[in-house]
Amino acid sequence: MLTASRLVIAAAFFVLLAVWTYPIRDLINPRPVTPLHPVWPYLVAAALFGLAAVTDALDGPLARRWQVVSKFGRVMDPFADKVLVIGAFIMLAGPRFAIEHMRNPELFFQVSGVHPWMVVVILGRELLVTSMRAVAEEQGVDFSAKWFGKAKMVLQATTIPVILVTLGITEVTPGTWGRYLIDLSMWATLVATVLSGIPYLVKGFKALR
Repeated sequence: MLTASRLVIAAAFFVLLAVWTYPIRDLINPRPVTPLHPVWPYLVAAALFGLAAVTDALDGPLARRWQVVSKFGRVMDPFADKVLVIGAFIMLAGPRFAIEHMRNPELFFQVSGVHPWMVVVILGRELLVTSMRAVAEEQGVDFSAKWFGKAKMVLQATTIPVILVTLGITEVTPGTWGRYLIDLSMWATLVATVLSGIPYLVKGFKALR
C-alpha cells in the first residue's frame, strides 16, 4: 500500500510541476520572484515529494518487521523510487524552469539548475547499474545496494525538495545565495551519483568475466 501510494503521490507531484511555469516579473529583463511572494506550487510540490520519500523510508523496514516481504515489493519499490526521483529531475530540466531573455534569446537561464545533460548522466547510471545487477544476480553475485548507493539516493531525495523550496522562497539569479545553494546541491548530487556507480561497475564486470 505504501509503495502504491508513492506512485499516486508522484503523479500528483508531476502534474503540479507540469502545469506551473516559473514566474518572472519583467519579460524584458527577467527576474525571479522575491521571498515576499512565495511560489506556493513549488512549496506544495516539495511537500509532496517529502511525503513520497517518507513512504519509501517506511515500506521496506515495515515489510521486513511484519514478515510480509513480497515479489511485488521487490519489483515495485525500486520502480517507484526511480520514477519519482528521475521523473523529478526530468521535470526540473524542462522548459517550465527555463527563462529566455526577450531581447537576446541566447541568454538562456535554467532556474532549477538542472540541465538536460545532467539528467542523461543520472539516468544512464541507473540503467547501467540495473543491467549489471541483472547479469550479476544470474551468476549468483550479491548485488544489493550498499551504503554508497543508499547515500546517493538520500542525497538525490534531499536535493530535489531543496531546489523546489529555494525556488519558492528566494531569488535565484546569479550571485544570490539561492543560486549558490541550488548549484552546489545539484553538482554534489551529480558527482555522488557517478561515484556511487563505480563499485557496482567493478562488481558487474567481475561477474561478466
